[in-house]
Amino acid sequence: MQIYHTLTSVKAPRGSAVALGYFDGVHCGHRQVLCAAVEYAAHNGLTPAAFTFELPGNQTLKGGRILSPRQKHLRVEALGIEQYLEPPFEAFRALSPEDFVRQVLVDCFAAKAVFCGDNFTFGARAAGNVDMLRTLCEPWGIRVEIVRMAQYGAQAVSSTRIRAALEEGRLDDANAMLGAPYAIDWQVTHGKGVGSSRLGTPTVNQNYPADALQPCAGVYLTRIRIQDRWWPAATGIGRRPTVETDAKAAVTCETYVPDFSGDLYGTAPVLEFHRYLCPIRKFRSLEELSALIRSAAEQSKAYFAAQTVK
Repeated sequence: MQIYHTLTSVKAPRGSAVALGYFDGVHCGHRQVLCAAVEYAAHNGLTPAAFTFELPGNQTLKGGRILSPRQKHLRVEALGIEQYLEPPFEAFRALSPEDFVRQVLVDCFAAKAVFCGDNFTFGARAAGNVDMLRTLCEPWGIRVEIVRMAQYGAQAVSSTRIRAALEEGRLDDANAMLGAPYAIDWQVTHGKGVGSSRLGTPTVNQNYPADALQPCAGVYLTRIRIQDRWWPAATGIGRRPTVETDAKAAVTCETYVPDFSGDLYGTAPVLEFHRYLCPIRKFRSLEELSALIRSAAEQSKAYFAAQTVK
């Protein structure tokens, strides 16, 4: 997938079919829009493309970002999108709806068809809606397809619902709406060495940046991709009340990989969250904490072994 970070013409020699949206999380609803564009492009000899944008600094639309930019790109690419335009929001925020259609859809994409959800808005101050999009695209011969919003639990899937599920520890709901396991790929950093020196369970530290959504504190069954292989693991997110006396200590994300030994500092392995196990709590001793970590790791190994059998 070719990614562009400015408003520029993409490579679409016969025109493109364009999915429109922010695509935070690349959830089930986003996937339907993206796949509709890919399918239409395949049937009509067009280039499958997507238009989204990047917000400045630590800003997000409605809370912290669900996926890192790299994870977002990989998930979009896996669906078949070939041309991906992601300019800064400031590059087009002042465009009128009419100018958005001409400068973005016509000039950048040579669009023959566009795909979006029924809540899509565009143009300065979100002045354009899907009805206006149809009206403005018609003179240019651009087909407009409104994709029905995906449903989960009798409600529309949304990034807002996914954020709430992650923050409340409802990982099964979040993963079902995402259509794939929630995952991070933050860089591995040095911790305080408590896992290695005092618990006998060395951990991989991948702490959350300020602009990322932070899931519910707790212990999770996870798996981590190291050296082109998935390893069962157990991950704890929280302030480590057993070893930290400061109630305002930084929240950490630490992963114990029972069968792996090696130096991962400076790398950014993918860590997938598959099951929420229990809340973080203060233990009476380090031995009790170590026992929980080891038990969680064994449960993770059993969980993924069962998935392999299936």
